[in-house]
Amino acid sequence: QVQLQESGGGSVQVGGSLRVSCAASGTTDTTYCMAWFRQAPGKEREGVATISPGGGRTWYSDSVRGRFYISEDKRENTLSLEMNGLKPEDTAMYYCAARRLCGLWIPPVAREATYWGQGTQVTVSS
Repeated sequence: QVQLQESGGGSVQVGGSLRVSCAASGTTDTTYCMAWFRQAPGKEREGVATISPGGGRTWYSDSVRGRFYISEDKRENTLSLEMNGLKPEDTAMYYCAARRLCGLWIPPVAREATYWGQGTQVTVSS
């Protein structure tokens, strides 16, 4: 059993930057892929970034590639998403997710996730 808790969301002006984090606790001794998803009102939950267990492979959706950066701190059991050049369309609830027994999670599919956090709201205003 793994628990995920996001933090760091908030409001930011267009063009600004924000960093959201996900703390993992519980049993983490199996292989997990990690991912960030986001969901805006009236829209489907979409994967925005993933990272492989060893951190050697990352993936980004077309809409965020070049602006967002996913990383992990294995010692702290945390996952982060650095968001730069934020746009109003980036406004959404951001969720971290873990998929067990995973080597690569490309592309991320929401129904394949094993664990979810509760989400953290990111609002970008112009």
